[in-house]
Amino acid sequence: MPLTPIATTNAPQAIGTYSQAIRAGSTVYLSGQIPLDPATGELVAGDMEAQVRRVFDNLKAVAEAAGSDLAHIVKLNVYLADLAHFALVNRVMAEYFSPPYPARAAVGVAALPRGAAVEMDGILES
Repeated sequence: MPLTPIATTNAPQAIGTYSQAIRAGSTVYLSGQIPLDPATGELVAGDMEAQVRRVFDNLKAVAEAAGSDLAHIVKLNVYLADLAHFALVNRVMAEYFSPPYPARAAVGVAALPRGAAVEMDGILES
C-alpha cells in the first residue's frame, strides 16, 4: 500500500522529521498539532481556550488538505501538560465535533514540544 504525505500551508509546517499527515489506503494519520499559528510558526498568544481552539483549527486544516473534515476523525488523542484543562477541552471539542464523537484518549504529560500546554493527534477515515 503506497503512503502519501498530506501537507498544507494552513497548518504549521512540521518542526521535525515527520509529515503533517500520511494517507495509507483510506486512513489518514494526523501528526500531533500544538497551538502554533501557521502564519508565524509561534505559539498563539492568549489563554488555554485560545490554544485548544488553535490545535483544533490546525487539525481541521490538515483534515481538509486530505479531502476530509473533522467529522471523519475516528480516534483523537489529547495530551495536556495540566489535566485541570480537561473540562475546557471537552467544552471546546463539542463546538468542533458532533455525535458520534470520535474515540478519544486524554493523557497528562510532563512536557510538550516548544513548551506547549496541549497537543492532539488523530486518525481520520476518509
